[in-house]
Amino acid sequence: MRSEDPRTAAAERAAQIRNHLGDLDEGTDEFYIDLRLIPPGWTYEWKRRTLLNAEDPSYQVALAQKGWEPVPANRHPEMMPAGSRSATIERKGMMLMERPKEITDEVSRIERKKAVMQVKGKEEQLSVPQQGQFARDNKGNPLVSVKKGYEPVDIPK
Repeated sequence: MRSEDPRTAAAERAAQIRNHLGDLDEGTDEFYIDLRLIPPGWTYEWKRRTLLNAEDPSYQVALAQKGWEPVPANRHPEMMPAGSRSATIERKGMMLMERPKEITDEVSRIERKKAVMQVKGKEEQLSVPQQGQFARDNKGNPLVSVKKGYEPVDIPK
């Protein structure tokens, strides 16, 4: 028999569960990471661990080569179910991984440079005529105008 009042025990257990559930509203981001949890100098990202319950070892090797390592579950017990013995933090086939912010910033610069070069290449294809083609301007004014920028996209319902 329990030595305490069942209502008190139920209220305490409900409080524990609420701490792990977070916000119960529809649309809650299950992969949200409070930025205050990330140690200074590091970045966290969710990376695929399984796809249709199958592991992809070559993808895991590629992640490791790019500097990604699993975040130890004991570092953030608040992100795990009570009593969990898992060594890593996983959700729906995704694993929380970390790498130095310095490397993440460098990779971002490289990816941005690649994207800019792709756009420049396409602009050149549009504005510079190939051999045997007419000039692509009108009295010195370009006929091709490429707009670059970011703007919201309407999502069809």
